[in-house]
Amino acid sequence: MAWTHNLGFPRIGARRELKFAQEAYWKGQTSCYELKNAGVKLRQRHWQEQQQLDLVPVGDFSFYDQMLDMSFTLGNLPRRVLALPGDSLDNYFRVARGRSSQDAEEQAGCCDGVAAGEMTKWFDTNYHYIVPEVDADTRFSLDASRLLDQLAEAHALGVNAKPVIIGPLTYLALSKAQDGSNPLDLLPRLLPVYAQLLSTLAKAGAQWVQIDEPILVSELDADWQHAFNTSYHELKSCPIKLLVATYFGQLKENAYLAANLPVAGLHLDAINGKDDVLPVIGMLAEHKVLSLGVINGRNIWKTDLIGLLDWLEPLAQRLGERLWIAPSCSLLHVPVDLGSETKLDPEIKTWLAFAVQKLEELRVLGVALNQGREAVTDALQANQRAFASRRASTRVTNPAVREALAQIDPRLEHRHSTYAKRAARQAAHLNLPSYPTTTIGSFPQTAEIRQVRRQFKAGTVDADTYKQAMREEIARSVREQEALGLDVLVHGEAERNDMVEYFGEQLEGYAFSQFGWVQSYGSRCVKPPILFGDISRPQAMTVDWIGYAQSLTNKPMKGMLTGPVTILNWSFVRDDQPRSESCKQLALAIRQEVLDLEQAGVRVIQIDEAALREGLPLRRTQWQDYLDWAVACFRIAANGVSDETQIHTHMCYSEFNDIIQSIAAMDADVITIETSRSNMELLDAFEHFEYPNDIGPGVYDIHSPNIPDTGWMVELMRKAAERIPAERLWINPDCGLKTRQWDEVRPALSNMVAAAKTLRASAS
Repeated sequence: MAWTHNLGFPRIGARRELKFAQEAYWKGQTSCYELKNAGVKLRQRHWQEQQQLDLVPVGDFSFYDQMLDMSFTLGNLPRRVLALPGDSLDNYFRVARGRSSQDAEEQAGCCDGVAAGEMTKWFDTNYHYIVPEVDADTRFSLDASRLLDQLAEAHALGVNAKPVIIGPLTYLALSKAQDGSNPLDLLPRLLPVYAQLLSTLAKAGAQWVQIDEPILVSELDADWQHAFNTSYHELKSCPIKLLVATYFGQLKENAYLAANLPVAGLHLDAINGKDDVLPVIGMLAEHKVLSLGVINGRNIWKTDLIGLLDWLEPLAQRLGERLWIAPSCSLLHVPVDLGSETKLDPEIKTWLAFAVQKLEELRVLGVALNQGREAVTDALQANQRAFASRRASTRVTNPAVREALAQIDPRLEHRHSTYAKRAARQAAHLNLPSYPTTTIGSFPQTAEIRQVRRQFKAGTVDADTYKQAMREEIARSVREQEALGLDVLVHGEAERNDMVEYFGEQLEGYAFSQFGWVQSYGSRCVKPPILFGDISRPQAMTVDWIGYAQSLTNKPMKGMLTGPVTILNWSFVRDDQPRSESCKQLALAIRQEVLDLEQAGVRVIQIDEAALREGLPLRRTQWQDYLDWAVACFRIAANGVSDETQIHTHMCYSEFNDIIQSIAAMDADVITIETSRSNMELLDAFEHFEYPNDIGPGVYDIHSPNIPDTGWMVELMRKAAERIPAERLWINPDCGLKTRQWDEVRPALSNMVAAAKTLRASAS
């Protein structure tokens, strides 16, 4: 009989209970005990949601990030937190965000915080992890308490638990050596700790452990391939069954390596790596389990159960009890429960499946494979009705959009003049000082702003009241920026709930959930819009707000837009056409907005492409095709303006040194990037590549409550000036400020402006 299991469940709660518990603790409003108890309740609920499975994941719950959890399990803590007092959870949060709770920091005497760990994207997702820090002297020691506590909780509830951990090779591959050493050299020290962990879990009653090794779907050189073999041969003596899990892509040339690891089972992503399945079956020893990820763990469309069963049934006959089925990856990347959605368009809702519904699809598949399709006839028929509805819907295709797409001319991608000519004209028009200062777009979203927005959506305040409230907040942002002395201002984005959802709400072809939240990092959750059909822009989306802001000041006001690639990558995207086609539709819509802003007199326009790198395929051999259409879409959106209009773009928390040529090919006049957490490391790319345009390396880490001082920011900019000519440098935060408080933002930006003045004075 085929087994059903899950690789991981969303940890945030159906109503974001984890977020609110975290933030209450950080503010000192609740105790450590209360936060931990909130975690216990969420885990119990989530295990109950998965009780129909044969094996349920344990250890997938985290108070911030699973990679950070693994660092603490392995005893790999940064030295800067080792001597600080408090609960271990306090040190955990200090690494994650620079601070723990207010009370804990007062007791520790570190009210100014410590340096937060570097954060970057988890493979090609919008989830961020805390990068493990290592050096040549790193030593590891086991702390299995987190896993043991959760395993004991699960066993007490009668859960057939399967602990989930990050594998040793993936852990090292995603680590960053602080001294330039090779993390792989630490493997001999690391493996004994993994062996100790596996033995400890076995003694605690675990029979299977899921050990995640997603780097198997990337290109591995000979050293890493050899390391896989030696590692798992060393771990095979542990008294527990190992299921090595890969996901997000294809094994390709690593198929033989993965199939022949001395483990009890292998999980494949059969959504992205379906072509791997038959070759791996041919290589797999007859005693090994093959787990197939047949439900898409990254998107929210229903699975075609009949079509999937047509493919699965012959495999089930061939493999028998060696076949397991599961989602393709952890369900961390999708919302919790579609059943909470009472306002979602009824027709579109029938096309969707969130985490709870995906587990129900998995249950139906398991019953069909084990008992025959007739045992789930009603469920299969309902599934087919939903698919027929989506295929037949006239809401999916717009002939006018298709015609506009067919008329795209390559000349749309090009500016009238080269950057050098544009820069001279923009300098004359804008008259900015050296080291010009700006922010990335958003300012703090206060409780009052959010309340008015909720009231407007609920219909309890009218449009005029809402507009006046937003205008007052925009005016406040403008006054604050002028008082601080910033050079290029922004309107603050008071009217925006989210940088993608806000635009999706004004575009045809999108639908929206109420509770479709997904964790991005820590307590930060996003609610991706649902791109279900062809995209068009019925009317201007930002012009009134930004035009009003410009009327309040003589300083340049920056128009703020989200770029087509980021809107695409941060949406749940339709799966019935290539992503590149949807992106081109978005590019045409944003192009119209850019031209309307310019027509309204806005001469600085930022088109954020924070997620450009995130969309990269995991294999370098597939990069160029993606980069070609992604860069082309940005250029279509941006390049209809005159030379005098300055185009900015922004990218945050993305390692992009290896795609710097494509970043340059975007031909934005100014690019702003994250560099503060990485101590300007991202600028290393410019030592070997002469970036042609202006650049603003971020000097203020907005994901931490810590306030950077002026001297530190000056030092960062001097590091930047070693790689980029000073006349082409801007000064700005790493990202938008919506998640921060005004009492943090004011002093930080004041220090930033002071840093600019110091740099100007030293250059004169």
